[in-house]
Amino acid sequence: MASLWQRFMFIFRSKASAQLDKREDPRQTLDYSYTKQLELLQQVRRGVADVATSRKRLELQMKQLQDAADKLHKQAEQAMTAGREDLAREALTRRSGLQGQLSDLETQHASLQAEEEKLTAASQRLSTQVESFRTRKETIKATYTAAEAQSKIGEAFSGISSEFGDVTAAMQRAEDKTAQLQARSGALDELIASGSLDDISIGGRKDDIQAELDRLSSTSDVELELAKLKGQVTGGSSQPAIPAGGATETPAEQDKA
Repeated sequence: MASLWQRFMFIFRSKASAQLDKREDPRQTLDYSYTKQLELLQQVRRGVADVATSRKRLELQMKQLQDAADKLHKQAEQAMTAGREDLAREALTRRSGLQGQLSDLETQHASLQAEEEKLTAASQRLSTQVESFRTRKETIKATYTAAEAQSKIGEAFSGISSEFGDVTAAMQRAEDKTAQLQARSGALDELIASGSLDDISIGGRKDDIQAELDRLSSTSDVELELAKLKGQVTGGSSQPAIPAGGATETPAEQDKA
């Protein structure tokens, strides 16, 4: 059961990671990281400023203590001049206490100064790193933006190529249909010219009976012309008449008529 649950959690985390990677914009991530680094740099700089402020405060305290110690030393000298050794001893005793406090402040001052120098150096290094990161960040962002633009252009060209492929196929089909229609039209023209089909523009198709009558009429005309030629050749005075039916009448049949 535990192994199954571990597999489930692994699959869930891997899918979640894939979705995050898909939705993540590196430019936003870089800007966020740069903002965090700036915040860290500001914190370090504030730390340097706080340490410097404490050092300045200690320096003021040290100056005040030194002035007070110098004043007590002068008072001790004045007391000895006046013959007041007890008063001089009290002034020197107080001055010794101030010297002890001054020594402690000097130790703290040295420690703060060393801390301030350390933080200042760290601030300078961090500032250099942040500036270097900013330059690199802008370079990466520009490169990513250019790559993204190229990718979109490539996708656009891919879509256009796909559409052109569809258009080309449609044009090819149109050309094929046009060629088929032209071939069919040419075939009909050949059939009409050869007489296999009647041209519908001159009155429609003739029937079989009319076609047979036309053939007989043409045959009669040929026979009549042939008879005339024979008469001319033989020198006959009259030519036998050929009826429309195609049969030649005898002289007796003509007298009866």
